[in-house]
Amino acid sequence: MEQPTKMTMGAMLAALRKGRGMTQAELAEQMGVTDKAVSKWERDISCPDVNVLPRLAELFGVSVDELLQARAVPAQRGGWAEIDRVLDLVFKAAALAMGVAVVVLSALRKLDFYSGFSLMGLGLTCAGISLLRNKS
Repeated sequence: MEQPTKMTMGAMLAALRKGRGMTQAELAEQMGVTDKAVSKWERDISCPDVNVLPRLAELFGVSVDELLQARAVPAQRGGWAEIDRVLDLVFKAAALAMGVAVVVLSALRKLDFYSGFSLMGLGLTCAGISLLRNKS
């Protein structure tokens, strides 16, 4: 039997707030934060500070445990995270392709020294970029 899906903390906070007929600005005022902070909570961009959770739970008439039972937000697909992942994959693939090309063309004796050197340089450059991107 399939388990019911839980909503994210942001969706839960938005539903609780709307259920009370509150605006984001009203909730923000009661919590001592900005309406932008509340917006980020509800869009699952950030989470309320742990020190704020008891006050939120009290305000909405739920327990802190209920607030924390919301499911985690899966890694976002799309946006910059997806672009970073694709770029990393492209650099790794290019490095591998250059290495394979050098090996195959060398085995077939179809590769001169300068072309081989250029292909290896491109491959090493792509590998280096991939390593540097993963370090930051």
